[in-house]
Amino acid sequence: MAKKAPTQPQGAYKPADISPQRRVQRRYSVRLWSIRHSRLLEWVYARFSSLFLLLHPVWNAIGYGRVEAPVKFVEKRVKGFMFDCRMCGQCILSSTGMSCPMNCPKQLRNGPCGGVRANGNCEVEPDMPCVWVKAWEGSRNMVHGDAILNVQPPVDQSLRETSAWLRVTAQAAAAREAAAKASPATETTP
Repeated sequence: MAKKAPTQPQGAYKPADISPQRRVQRRYSVRLWSIRHSRLLEWVYARFSSLFLLLHPVWNAIGYGRVEAPVKFVEKRVKGFMFDCRMCGQCILSSTGMSCPMNCPKQLRNGPCGGVRANGNCEVEPDMPCVWVKAWEGSRNMVHGDAILNVQPPVDQSLRETSAWLRVTAQAAAAREAAAKASPATETTP
């Protein structure tokens, strides 16, 4: 005689929205909010990157290697929450409508594959909106939305788990210093 498995006592609580579809929609809600508000986030990012560039002398004095760990800790949490960031170290959110292309199961960096479903969802993960369809939608809201048309280089895996914020800041500071050396100060003659 088979023993009947004990059942859990039923209480007053019944979970709402427990279908797999509802769970998936909730999983992407912040990412989709970021795409819908890409123009605002573009404005915030421009101010943030200017602030980081102003802090370049501080980062340089302390040493970029020393500030990498705390900056990366913050960057990973902020970008992970807002964009489902994968910390590739080569962030192009400002070029892709605030939709991280590393969320694409195929990790395509220059547009969608040929398998985007008719409803705009991914061919690999049918319940997920295609990252590139959303990137196009987000880029149309942005001031510099045509940056999505720029061809991106392949992902450099050696930069994975590094701070894109610090890398971009160091590159911008180097470009600014090179431009300053190239154009000597002009003096006015009396």
